[in-house]
Order: sequence, then structure tokens, then C-alpha cells
Amino acid sequence: MSPILLLIMITKEKITEIVGEKLEEGMFLVDVNVTPSQVIHVEIDSMDGITIDQCVAVSRFVEAHLNRENEDFELQVSSPGIDQFFKVNRQFHKNVGRELDVVTAQNLEVRGKLMEAGQEGIVLEVTTREQKEGEKKKQWVTRQLSLGYDDIKKARVVISFK
Repeated sequence: MSPILLLIMITKEKITEIVGEKLEEGMFLVDVNVTPSQVIHVEIDSMDGITIDQCVAVSRFVEAHLNRENEDFELQVSSPGIDQFFKVNRQFHKNVGRELDVVTAQNLEVRGKLMEAGQEGIVLEVTTREQKEGEKKKQWVTRQLSLGYDDIKKARVVISFK
């Protein structure tokens, strides 16, 4: 890569640092992506959700810290979509009490209610139909399943229109 391109290239680390300076209390950075064509996509969230005004404020702050004379870029700031997989552990904390679809590191697919999200992992309440000893019919059984964050390949909220 030419030395001139290195001088004008926007990096993920640079954007992460700038966004970190602007985030209000309770807000957190979910993801930063910078494409080779200098399209910057920033995802932010908070425990109470993100407003358009908060996205605009972060967008303006980032733009003010980049020089359009030297850097040609497109900037998009948004909250993560409800249908997207979680990217940071704080998203688990935000969604305690909601139903999740989780794929474990062993490719086991589990659906359950997120009961707890701690420092090391989560606890899901999972209900399955199981054959109990001495019973002819399967019974509904509810269990607590503890998973470490390292044991989770991907997870997202189950969208329900009930």
C-alpha cells in the first residue's frame, strides 16, 4: 500500500476511539466497521435503547473529528437491528427477561428465556418435552442452563408478535 494511502486511511481503531469520547453514560459501542471504500458503519446502544437524536449527535461528533479535505468517507451511525446476532456481552445484560435463540460452540441450538447475564456468562431458562422414567407421555420440563460467553457462538432475541 502506498505511503500516501496510509496517511488518509480511516481505521476502525481511530473511529472506536472517537466514538468512545462521545458516548453518554449508559451508552456502549456495539460495532465499528470501516470498508476499503471508506464507508464507516457505527452501531451504538444503551440499556434503554438509542434515539435518533443520540445517533445524530455521535455522527456529528465523529464527522467533526475527521478531515474531509484529506479523508473521503461515508458515515452511518445506528443502533443494532433487533434481528442481528449479539456482538458484545452488554447486549445480553440489556435483554435479560427476553427469549433468545442461542447457538453454542458445539452447534447446539437452544431457545430460552434469559434469566441472568453476569461477568462470565448467562443463565437461560429452557423448557423441553422429555420422557420421564415410568411415564408413557412426554412431559414439559423446565431447567436452568448456564453458559459461559466463550461457550456461545451466536445469540439473538426471538422476535415475537404476541
